[in-house]
Amino acid sequence: MKDDKRITCPDCESGWTRRDFVKAAGGAALIAGTMPLVHRASAAPLATSPAETAAKRLFESLSNEQRKEICFEFDHPLRQKINANWAITKPTIADFFSKEQQATIDEIFRGVTSPDGYERFLNEMEGDAGGFGRYHVALFGAPGTGRFEFEMTGRHMTIRADGDSVENVAFGGPIIYGHGEGDGEAGLPGNVFYYQTKKANEVFAALDGKQREKALLPKAPQENQVPVQGPQATFPGIAVGELSPDQQALVEQVIKVILAPYRQEDVDEAMTIRKSEGGLAKLHAAFYQSGNLGGDEEWDIWRLEGPGFVWHFRGSPHVHAYVNIARPKTT
Repeated sequence: MKDDKRITCPDCESGWTRRDFVKAAGGAALIAGTMPLVHRASAAPLATSPAETAAKRLFESLSNEQRKEICFEFDHPLRQKINANWAITKPTIADFFSKEQQATIDEIFRGVTSPDGYERFLNEMEGDAGGFGRYHVALFGAPGTGRFEFEMTGRHMTIRADGDSVENVAFGGPIIYGHGEGDGEAGLPGNVFYYQTKKANEVFAALDGKQREKALLPKAPQENQVPVQGPQATFPGIAVGELSPDQQALVEQVIKVILAPYRQEDVDEAMTIRKSEGGLAKLHAAFYQSGNLGGDEEWDIWRLEGPGFVWHFRGSPHVHAYVNIARPKTT
């Protein structure tokens, strides 16, 4: 039987709310999903998508007592909070929902992930928290109103299904994933997301000396500082637009790999938003010397960021990834 390990990680305990986003960006950028939006992305999940259809069925199956525990107004502050380890509601899936409702939640979860991503996330949840049943669910708004979102959280997990209720925001808002396996060891043995660090480091390996000077920075920012900042912001690392076509192709491969655990509709919306904000050339790639496990110069902490795209991957001492992809507010 697998040991029930609990890894201590101070960064798992610090919350991040809309107010923090505003403060971090000097009041100029809001958390995706709360800002006024002008244009509508062309590719996005719909209210009739499989995950959203299952979320509607879950909502309709709830008793009045259950709704008091897990249902909220669409603009409730809980929907805007992100954290690497938190319970969005107190009840756990296993203890609160009927077997049929649990199966529906699993259907929603399958619906927002790819087949490979679903298996990876289940592996992570089993090791980090004791399984899918130990996670937590909230529903915001109501089906049929155009403002309805399912959200599931827990250790190293925030995932959503919104049917594009939050326009021009990929994944329905910021998401988080991670895994505690291999904590503090070079190569993170057994970690289901370590392959993403290996893929990102292929980009660094392809850089020449001067490019590495731009890309490699001493200290990583706080992992949960992922506001979408728009085209006027200054981003860390090297501009992807400065790279050769072959090097840019490697960055594109990284993006394909890190998006792969999620359903195609969310991937398509993320890529549409990226294109609308200047495409691959407007992104920056940064690698950080801090947290270099084993001193092997395989950089465990890295970040891709542009006007409407933030993907912060902290692979030391274990994996936390904060993701925020949205079209910034226009004035």
